[in-house]
Amino acid sequence: MSASAPPLPAASAAHRRTGMVSRAGPRRPPTAKRATDRALGYFLLVSLSLVSVAPLLWMLVTAVRPQDEVFGGSLIPTHFSGVGYSNAVSQVDIFRNFFNSVEVVSATVLLTLFTSTLGGYAFAKLRFRFKTTIYMVLVSTLMLPAATILIPLFIELKQFGLINSKPGLVLVYVATSTPFALMLMRGFFVRIPGELRESARVDGAREFLIFSRIMVPLARSGIASVAIMLFLFTWNEFLFAVTFIQNPPDATIQPAIFSLVGQYSTDWPTLCASLTISVVPIIVAYVVLQRHFVAGLTMGAVKG
Repeated sequence: MSASAPPLPAASAAHRRTGMVSRAGPRRPPTAKRATDRALGYFLLVSLSLVSVAPLLWMLVTAVRPQDEVFGGSLIPTHFSGVGYSNAVSQVDIFRNFFNSVEVVSATVLLTLFTSTLGGYAFAKLRFRFKTTIYMVLVSTLMLPAATILIPLFIELKQFGLINSKPGLVLVYVATSTPFALMLMRGFFVRIPGELRESARVDGAREFLIFSRIMVPLARSGIASVAIMLFLFTWNEFLFAVTFIQNPPDATIQPAIFSLVGQYSTDWPTLCASLTISVVPIIVAYVVLQRHFVAGLTMGAVKG
């Protein structure tokens, strides 16, 4: 008859159970603590959102306030007035400057996307002499402040007769935006596997066909991200616009809005109404391209 094993002491069994629990991992925090942490996170997010949205709400409300209640009235207007929008349309002719900006921004975004997409693909996938040197020279121009190149650009545009013209302003925007857009597009093209290009070359496809039929569709999220950034930069740009176009009817919307700020007094409802009109295209562009913009920002973040 075989002897049975002696029973484990209670202390040893408890020790093994404790060891099993510790090897399984740390205990989950109590439900009350997790709920408190989540509530604190929501509170911080809501507070930051309110701080960010407060200037926009003040602008929207001031645009429909009477002039005498801008700073002396209640937080919520007792009655609403459309004088601000009426003055923005009739006195300032804000829509003329609005469509000037639409023309300049559209031409700038299209031309910059064309040059930066071609250049980004070349620097990412092609091999040619002095590629690294040329790329570093282009990227180094990003370190130049806009004020340092303002006078040379003015002299150059004046020699070519492009002062007070929208084509001259578009050329300046394209020249100053292309290095940044090219750097972004190169990053997007680098993340595309090179085996796709090699397979297409084996099948007899030419370089431009590979670029237009394979690479561009794969990088459309990145192109959308660059397009939104270019749109925001060009639409809100002020320094070049106020310097190179001094004729008010040909000015873009930002210098036109700035002209409403007086030295001694300002028509705040008209100013806020004009600002509200200028914000609408930015919101529409982001809503339309939001899906591609988020996909472009996360492109290449996950391997595999």
